[in-house]
Amino acid sequence: MTFRTPAEAIALANNTRYGLAASVWSEDINLALDISGKIKAGVVWINSTNVFDAAAGFGGYRESGYGREGGREGMFEYLKPRGLYSEGAPALVPAASGANSRAVLAGVARLNSAIDRTPKNYVGGKQARPDSGYSRAVRGSSGELIGEVGDGNRKDIRNAVEAARAASGWAEQTAHNRAQVVYYIAENLAARRVDFAARLSQSTGVDAGDALAEVDASIDRLFTFAAWSDKYDGAVHRTPYRAITLAFNEPMGVIGVVCPDERPLLSLVTLMAGAIAMGNAIVVVPSEAHPLLATDLYQVLDTSAVPGGVVNLVTGPRADLANVLAAHMDIDAVWCFATPELVTLTERASIGNMKRMWTSSKRLHWESGDAGLIQEILRQSTQVKNVWAPYGA
Repeated sequence: MTFRTPAEAIALANNTRYGLAASVWSEDINLALDISGKIKAGVVWINSTNVFDAAAGFGGYRESGYGREGGREGMFEYLKPRGLYSEGAPALVPAASGANSRAVLAGVARLNSAIDRTPKNYVGGKQARPDSGYSRAVRGSSGELIGEVGDGNRKDIRNAVEAARAASGWAEQTAHNRAQVVYYIAENLAARRVDFAARLSQSTGVDAGDALAEVDASIDRLFTFAAWSDKYDGAVHRTPYRAITLAFNEPMGVIGVVCPDERPLLSLVTLMAGAIAMGNAIVVVPSEAHPLLATDLYQVLDTSAVPGGVVNLVTGPRADLANVLAAHMDIDAVWCFATPELVTLTERASIGNMKRMWTSSKRLHWESGDAGLIQEILRQSTQVKNVWAPYGA
């Protein structure tokens, strides 16, 4: 096939369901390097083809599969991080009581006496009514009605995925700019610390000290991923050829996230922050038991310069929405933390376009801010592209 411009060549190269490897031939090395970064393939050879070495990873994008052989990334196919999962519910260090506790209790009272409202979905940077026109009751820890949320369905997921795909410019922002936005989210969440602690206490029944501790941990997690945004680098492989072999960490694209019920704010913030810090757009199905924390969070996103479509929230029946996410052909990866039955369902539904899956029916150690959890989320948020650029005679 012929082409007239580099942009046309890139469009032709990416017009496929597969993305194992590609070759770029050009007398202009600057142009070749620019094009190599825009081709959706796991390996790109410049002015060469079929060059392999165990020191460099080999694997594809999209329906070519997401596994890797060789290189550091190939080791992760056989290794599991330590300390990632926990049995039971590890406690956070409670925040100081006294005035803080009284403020949280006052916040709960304000929530209980607030104007009756039904939070909407959050799609494309805007509040959106659910397609069904129905709402779902949300009950607190003692069974009392504390609010309602939209009853999302297949069409709401479709709209959210379209909005996420349209936000592809987020990945083209510099890592520094993405970090500033995530820092801004943390600062604005800190400004509403007591409000979110009150919502946690009302929804989950934890006392004021534990609720404040979870909010503080969520703020800390945002700062952590903001700091990592421009520091999670690639590598230069030492291959036995006259070539520079570069490994780039590229964002997955659009990630569907099915959140667990435990630590509903901390788990949501941890997954969201890691994904968007690396340049992904996400479609989130929040905790089915505690969705009001997610609908409160989009008020923070609205005031934090988050581009529309980068974060999308759809509330509703988790099993139904997770199945739609996993089966959607325009989603690149799905993270699902749920029951064994739902994990199995999403894995089966994902095979239509070979999505990269990160699933677990075990409880992740959300409270831990150590390197194991942080590095695993960063790794799951990215895919490695190896570019071979020969030099010399």
